[in-house]
Amino acid sequence: MAKSGKYCFAIDRGGTFTDVLCITPSGGIRTLKLLSEDPANYPDAPTEGIRRILQQEEGPERARTRDGLVNTELIGWVRMGTTVATNALLERAGDPVALVVNRGFRDLLQIGNQARPSIFQL
Repeated sequence: MAKSGKYCFAIDRGGTFTDVLCITPSGGIRTLKLLSEDPANYPDAPTEGIRRILQQEEGPERARTRDGLVNTELIGWVRMGTTVATNALLERAGDPVALVVNRGFRDLLQIGNQARPSIFQL
């Protein structure tokens, strides 16, 4: 729920698009979809999404501070998730990595990916 008088944001930053959902102080819902990377127009998609919604709701003067930054006094909370790392794993697009464990943790790989028999039997 939104804090009284504050905007609350839920953001999903993907590899291609960033989706922004805002709960307004009155309980309304605003949504916005931006390109995750668009350096010609903004340096950071989540921040730009918040700025645009606040500007549409509050006007340019209240949406920004005197320094030109997003007015965080208007924001109750921001929740953000990302699929960028998941996509990199699925596409095998990341840099090579290694996992080194000592003898006491040799079953870490089996436990880590949940690939073990009878996973739900306690």
